[in-house]
Amino acid sequence: MEVYMQNRELSWLNFNQRVLEEATDENTPTLERFKFISIFTSNLDEFFMVRVGSIFDIMKSNNKYVDRKSGMTAKEQLDEIYRVMPNFYEMRDRIYRDVIAELEKYNINNRNVKTLNEEERVYVRKFYHEEIEPLISAQIVDSSHPFPFLENKKLYIITEMTDKDGNFVHGLVPISDVFERYLSLPGDGFNYIRIEKVIEHYVPEIFQNYNVTDQALISVTRNFDFETESEIEEEIADYKAFMKKVLKKRQRQEAVRLEVSNKKSASVMEFLKKELGITDEMIFLTKAPINMKYVYGLTDIIPTALIKKISYKEFEPVKRYSLECGSIIKKIEKKDILLSYPYDDMDSFLDLIKEAAQNKKTLSIKITIYRLAKNSKLVEYLKKACENGIEVTALMELKARFDEENNINYSEELYQSGCNIMYGFEEYKTHSKLCLITYKDELGNIKYITQIGTGNYNEYTSKIYTDFSLMTANEEIALDANDFFKNISMGKLNGKYLHLLQSPSTLKSRLLKEMDEEIKKSKNGYIRCKMNSLTDYEFLEKFSEASRNQVKTDLIIRGICCLIPGIMGYTENVHVYSLVGRFLEHSRVYQFGTGENVRLYISSADLMTRNTEKRVEIAAPVYDNDAKKRIIDYLDIQMKDNVKRRILISSKNYIKPEIQDKPFIAVNYFMDEAIQERTKLLEEKNKQFNHKNNEISKNQKKAKSLLDWFKKK
Repeated sequence: MEVYMQNRELSWLNFNQRVLEEATDENTPTLERFKFISIFTSNLDEFFMVRVGSIFDIMKSNNKYVDRKSGMTAKEQLDEIYRVMPNFYEMRDRIYRDVIAELEKYNINNRNVKTLNEEERVYVRKFYHEEIEPLISAQIVDSSHPFPFLENKKLYIITEMTDKDGNFVHGLVPISDVFERYLSLPGDGFNYIRIEKVIEHYVPEIFQNYNVTDQALISVTRNFDFETESEIEEEIADYKAFMKKVLKKRQRQEAVRLEVSNKKSASVMEFLKKELGITDEMIFLTKAPINMKYVYGLTDIIPTALIKKISYKEFEPVKRYSLECGSIIKKIEKKDILLSYPYDDMDSFLDLIKEAAQNKKTLSIKITIYRLAKNSKLVEYLKKACENGIEVTALMELKARFDEENNINYSEELYQSGCNIMYGFEEYKTHSKLCLITYKDELGNIKYITQIGTGNYNEYTSKIYTDFSLMTANEEIALDANDFFKNISMGKLNGKYLHLLQSPSTLKSRLLKEMDEEIKKSKNGYIRCKMNSLTDYEFLEKFSEASRNQVKTDLIIRGICCLIPGIMGYTENVHVYSLVGRFLEHSRVYQFGTGENVRLYISSADLMTRNTEKRVEIAAPVYDNDAKKRIIDYLDIQMKDNVKRRILISSKNYIKPEIQDKPFIAVNYFMDEAIQERTKLLEEKNKQFNHKNNEISKNQKKAKSLLDWFKKK
């Protein structure tokens, strides 16, 4: 245990609180505030399924386990999580109530059956009997009907009842996933009622032969963490079949949380505790909806004109490079291209793949895939490349949590198109973002384009996640990338390269070495890192060592930070910042030194043990001066944000920076910059268009003049 380190789970909870606090910002549009409550809820769901679930597994398998950073046992971590959790529920309930009241000002009303007018009541009754009732599968729970398995995160209504003979029984009503999450109501307003509220109202009718004395809406959260214990066969079909079994197994894991809408009778709680094998601290009462995914669907019933008033101002990424303006490959051959999502459009990269897929001189395209969007353009272009006789190799990670099924489907689709599919490793997730295009130039020479990214090849998330994507014609980096794909195809994890850093082999050691170089400079040294999370023990120690040697260190960390800054004698020279706002900060950047001697890397890896030791990750140096400057400027601007940025202090709390001049939001700055760039490109395009038209007009005049001359002759 170190005084300058903290527990990762408790640090994550502080981060998620930051997400929820965005829903209290009056400068954030009302519908966006509602979405932040939904994001907080989804984050919490995953936290219990994955993190709390894994701690339960540790507690059962290793009672001697102690967290090195905080000195806490697995049980102590669980006790603390469950102890602080009611505060988060109370905070969410309060903020939910406030945001609902704000939405009502725009005539967007969340109804329950008691608040319906006559027209709405008739409509809901008709809808229930025609659309919902035929699909209700209620059941009795008594001595003859055992308590069924409750699926993870599914909504149920539990009842206490007596039959006509006075016998005590329970009832259970599953709320099917086939139901829409809410029902749009008739009338002039934009009113809605959640489906669970409708079904709750009709529970006495569902159990009409019983006297319902109490009922509650509940949802069980189960342990979704899992270990792949059996050996995975190399054959494609066997591996996919294995992952499909894993997905089924997940649904039957133990309960780690029970959510209940409002306070219910002690007897209902005792019944559920017994049947689910849970304790009092694992039960959480909520006045806010248990499932809040419906929030994003509300836009279907709200007029576009109103949505614009209560949402972020629309933003369209700028497409800096397009096939319409000439070959992207030729542009990269002349100079590295750096894209910054979501301010730059990912279509610039997709156009590169499209160009390569259509180019008869392209020999191969190799790519690692972790997450993809639905109806992915990338997949379509890769399939087109296969059809054109180009060798396509995709390293598809099937263990991308919650995207396993999507990746299985895409892997089958690519495989059917003739793509070579690799499935990574059993013990190591392949999380790297690397693409290599090999082609011949006009003289028959072998050429390469390499793309290295910090985020996934997902067109949807590229519009809401911040990431960097570097495209370079650097031959030595390409040869490293080619060696990487060769090594992976041979099952070799300890690859070493001239420029690229790879975990689990060289990434960690090289970055630690870079930090050592700055430590040697003492006061003249500088380290700046941007990442999602920091948990790796050796890096925590190294940051403390840098601080003790008077090296100024700036860390921009969106989520978990196990390092506590400002601890005298340990981390007084470390500054930690977190930015939460319109876009999800996702890029990873590692900067060592300043000025002309700065060394800069972008990477798919956070400084977490899972990334540095248990995943296949890639980091790449940035050599192009313009690309380097753009990234450094990006970090500088983020550190000037005095509205969305928070400062982590020695008490483990986040505080707001002082606004000394005027409010400054980094995201707004980058969006304005993109808008200016788009305007500039449009002006250049119009200028070129007008120039062509003028040339055509001149030529037409010359032709007419020449024709007139001939006629006179």
